[in-house]
Amino acid sequence: MIYPASMILQGGANVTELLETTGPLARIILLILLMFSIGSWGVIISKTLLLKKIRKESKVFWSIFQSRKNLSEISTACETLHFTPLVPVFDAGFAILVPPGLTESGGHALRPATAASVQRGLLRASAAQLSELESRMTFLATTATVTPFIGLFGTVWGVIGSFAGLANENVTTLNAVGPGIAEALIATAFGLFAAIPAVVAYNYFVAEIRKLGGQLDDLQVEFLTLAESVSLES
Repeated sequence: MIYPASMILQGGANVTELLETTGPLARIILLILLMFSIGSWGVIISKTLLLKKIRKESKVFWSIFQSRKNLSEISTACETLHFTPLVPVFDAGFAILVPPGLTESGGHALRPATAASVQRGLLRASAAQLSELESRMTFLATTATVTPFIGLFGTVWGVIGSFAGLANENVTTLNAVGPGIAEALIATAFGLFAAIPAVVAYNYFVAEIRKLGGQLDDLQVEFLTLAESVSLES
């Protein structure tokens, strides 16, 4: 289908019609970009919902942690919190200090442990939680980086095909090359459509994970302080 140059310049050419006239290679490229876009949006939606739950539960955790002075009470009160990474880190430190099957009572049930061993346990648990939060972030980074180049490849290939087709034209006009170039530029548009949300979401998630990392660092300091005060009471 040949579109008049005026229609192309004024946006009169329907995108659906342009897609119908694309060649096999262009359709493969568009399919790849579509798969990247769908995958990235799946990551964006799932992580957005997860971070919302984490923020809510983290506030509850800090409220519990600051209102109770007994490690066992904090552990029991946090059993209903399943999303915030603060709870697994707290539980890691708690497991080092309080033997399984016993309850903390005035500090007498505390397992002998150095501050260094507790800190190492907290650091390992914190690193594991951050690694879990960063899962699938690589896919977003890959989408943000690769899809514009995939789209550009499709555009360059389409433009090359359009100019190569001029050899069969008696008159070189915009009507001859315009439709092919318009079809080729769709690949760039699809690449940007996949890349831009991935870039924005990646930067947002990185900032949120850094904030959670700061909270995990604060928890380590607070936990060690509380553990030391409990041990002194024993």
